[in-house]
Formats: sequence, structure tokens, C-alpha cells
Amino acid sequence: MILHTDVRGEGTPLMLFHSFGNTGSSIYEEVMQFFVDKKYQVFRPDLRGHGGSAGEIKNYFSYAADDVKDTLDSFGIKKCHIAGVSYGGIEVLLFAQKYPEYVSSLTVSGIFPIKPADWEQSEQEEAEGLKSILSNSDIASILDEMHGAGDWRSLFQSVIDNKEAYPFDQVSNVSDISVPMLCISGGSSEKEVANALDFKRLNPEIHISVIPFAGHLVSEDQPLIYAQTLHCFIGEVEGNKKKGTDLS
Repeated sequence: MILHTDVRGEGTPLMLFHSFGNTGSSIYEEVMQFFVDKKYQVFRPDLRGHGGSAGEIKNYFSYAADDVKDTLDSFGIKKCHIAGVSYGGIEVLLFAQKYPEYVSSLTVSGIFPIKPADWEQSEQEEAEGLKSILSNSDIASILDEMHGAGDWRSLFQSVIDNKEAYPFDQVSNVSDISVPMLCISGGSSEKEVANALDFKRLNPEIHISVIPFAGHLVSEDQPLIYAQTLHCFIGEVEGNKKKGTDLS
């Protein structure tokens, strides 16, 4: 499926994938502007079921890699830098695993390679929060306007009903990842820091960065530092490519 995508700027292609419940144009605003000013063309897709991207949401992550590929193909992009946070981070990792030939570099944030000990409790707390949103008409009307064609209610309900299992097996399958990869974590969250360290233990070639005064949505909590970190990583990848060395 071709994802509805906000496109800004001209230059080196960079795709930024949003978190659960958001849209491409509802986050990454400062990050997008930073890279547009640096002569990048920034693509911010709406994930399946979000914003302008409709489509089947059952077995949600089974579509992830092909949705990204179809979207890149629709723009004629053969290779690009790609980053994602939370749900978007899972999507880009699954894409890089299946279609590494499209990926110049991969950056993830807010995803779990190892199941935390308190995962069931966290899931229950998230479900209660989503139930509150669904029952709040004011918030629901805002989300209706934000998501348009996206079936956000069914998506939220699938999480409440625990129908979409978190793909820990796939997220942890990074021992032989073949593209340069960076995990950026928020330093204010012990869990987020643990995620970065877990990735490093699973594959010592994965690069990690911890940004202070940021939590799960590190790109929103500290957008400028996030953008600078991502830009530095991309620069190193491009520089090493020119020198004939490899960061992966």
C-alpha cells in the first residue's frame, strides 16, 4: 500500500516515521525543518490506519515492510536514509530487515528488542489510556480531524483488545543487520536507555546515542538535539561510503 506522505524540501531523501496515534505531519516538525534547511528532501508518511493512510489493520506489522517499499517505489526512490520512533521505529526496522538495498542508514527510537519484565502492566496501562481517549468526545473529534481516512478507532481498539502482539522476535533480530544502524534513546527514561544497551549487546556494530531530558518520544522532547544527532550519523555514513568503509 502506498502511504499518504507529506513531502518537503529538495535534496538527499530522508524518511521519518511517526509514533502510534500520530501522523506524519503532526510530529517531526522541527526535525523536518532542520533537514530541509540542510538540503534534504524529507518524507513524512502516515502509517497504515493513521492520517490519510487507510487499509487493513489486522496483523498490522505484517504489512509494514511492503508499505514502506510501495511508498518509496511510488516516489521513484531507490535508496534513502530512514528513521522512526515507536511504531514508526518498528516499521523502519522491519523494512530494513526485508529490503536492505533501499536503506542508506537506519535510525530507531522508542522500540523494545527485549521484552521488559513489567510489559503486561505497561500494556494494561496503555489500554486504559486508550479507552479514556475513545470515551472522550472532545479528544475523539480532534483525532477524527487529524486522521481523516485512517481508521484510528479500530487501531486503538486492536491495542486495547491486545490483538496485535508486539513483534519482539523481529525487533531483536538485529545480529546480522546489514545497514548502518543507530538507536537514539531518551535519557530521562531508564527503559529507553536499557533499549539502546540491549541493541548494543545484540549487535556491537549498532551505534547508540542517549539524549538528556528526553523520554519515549525523543524526537519531540529534544528535537534539535535529535536532529543534530541524526544529521551527524548520516554524515558519518555518507563520509565512510565515499572513503569505501562501512559503518554497519
